[in-house]
Amino acid sequence: MTKYLISFPARAMVVPAEDFAAVGEAAHQVIREAKAAGVYVFGGGINGGVAPLMVAADGRTTNETYPQTREFDGGFCVLQLPSREAAIVWAAKIAQACRCSQELREFGDDPES
Repeated sequence: MTKYLISFPARAMVVPAEDFAAVGEAAHQVIREAKAAGVYVFGGGINGGVAPLMVAADGRTTNETYPQTREFDGGFCVLQLPSREAAIVWAAKIAQACRCSQELREFGDDPES
């Protein structure tokens, strides 16, 4: 089985304040469904209140990011699924619940992880 990252940037989720609780419940329902199906690995949202930290090979730290990840935020989940087609089905469920498109990426196979 392959692991898939399903994610969206925070700015993609444009939901009226009065609908936010319903969207949250819909998203949690999909996650509960994934857990019940045994395909959920982990997920969550990037904590925008905590600045990213770059850690060098020598252990030195700096308050910066790679330029291409400055806006890495939003929500994500990792599911372990039998096929890309199954991943598309789950991504569509999450997109419907969150009311925004989801990006689907496949993790490479690494027998050590």
